[in-house]
Amino acid sequence: MFFTLAISVASADAEHLVWSGLVIAENVPQPAPIPPELTTLEQTLKDLFGYNQFEVIGQSNKTLKTGEEDWLANSKYFGLHVDARGENDAGYTLNLKLYKENDVLLETDANLSKSSPLVIKGPQVGSGQLLLVLVVKDDEQAHRRRHAVLDCASMLGVRTTPVTR
Repeated sequence: MFFTLAISVASADAEHLVWSGLVIAENVPQPAPIPPELTTLEQTLKDLFGYNQFEVIGQSNKTLKTGEEDWLANSKYFGLHVDARGENDAGYTLNLKLYKENDVLLETDANLSKSSPLVIKGPQVGSGQLLLVLVVKDDEQAHRRRHAVLDCASMLGVRTTPVTR
């Protein structure tokens, strides 16, 4: 006797977690260690912008389920409003607005790739530069849930069939 377990899969086979950060980049005599959120981007940021220290001054994590969510990453003076306007094969179409207090400094449309970060050079801030950094990551909880279901099914000897919404 064979059973089939149907597993619902989102359009891109996963929900995605997007990390958004407001980062101050500057050159200092003794740089602090890179924040954990930027570890994988450290060399790229240094090569692209020429700074030796990066400080996260505001951040947000948002799980995208429909690709049409919006969220805000805030710091004391700056805010980054992200309006996701849909998912495409490469990633997400976004409208970004950078605020300094209540003034809009920048508004732009951008594509956030699922495979590489989006980094935008913002205004000078003191002796440094504001960077807007957005990175798509797999939602680890959704990833674990999918694998737990698949592991359970395989232990029971159940054949699985993905179902796309």
